[in-house]
Amino acid sequence: MSLAQWKKKNSTSNIDKLTEELSKLTDKGPRRDDDGFWKPEVDKSGNGSAIIRFLPSPDSDVPFVRIWDHGFQGPGGWFIEKSLTTINQACPISEYNSMLWNSGTEADKTFVRTKTKRRLSFISNIVVIKDPSRPENEGQVFLYKFGKKIFDKINDAAMPEFDDEEKVDAFSLGEGANFRLKIRNVEGYRNYDRSEFDSPSALSEDDSELERIWKSENSLQEFVNESNFKSYEQLKDRLMRVLNMEQKQEPV
Repeated sequence: MSLAQWKKKNSTSNIDKLTEELSKLTDKGPRRDDDGFWKPEVDKSGNGSAIIRFLPSPDSDVPFVRIWDHGFQGPGGWFIEKSLTTINQACPISEYNSMLWNSGTEADKTFVRTKTKRRLSFISNIVVIKDPSRPENEGQVFLYKFGKKIFDKINDAAMPEFDDEEKVDAFSLGEGANFRLKIRNVEGYRNYDRSEFDSPSALSEDDSELERIWKSENSLQEFVNESNFKSYEQLKDRLMRVLNMEQKQEPV
């Protein structure tokens, strides 16, 4: 899809489409890395800030993808894999977790909560507006991976709680808003509670600049392409080796 096609298709705010997609998810419960992702830098105290702008997807009506994964260490090594539930397929790790959760013992539930549970993240395109640590990133387009806390900020902006609050389509080129990313170290973890959106404004009035940004965007569909996921049997085998379980004691 070209920028001109996107602008024609989205001549009015895309907020209704965004809120519909966000509702589906909520109802269910600074540098470029080698892989093209931007990550904000923090100081020695674990604090940092930047200003970014979320962008629409160049190849989908949904401007982000949702990724589930697992990351934990067992007696047989590390298990760091994407979950097949991301692409709506049966996943042996999720089935194993369900078995433990339904076992009736608190120890099994604690194991799931603290070790093997799914982790949720989102990926979208962004343009960096201000990066104090790496100003060379400013104006450049990156992939950005973020968690539920920032997703909730996007969701709250699109579906505000009070009637006098303006809805914001965070991913709109014309009616979106800059996002002020504020990172604090709270009890050893990164905290994004103070991050917030500015008032809505056009990303740029210069069509050539918008075209440059549009052409710099990355496809998101590769992240949810089945070919980039291990098979059910591969994940099951890896899980059993990490947990030192015998095949005859199949957990799933």
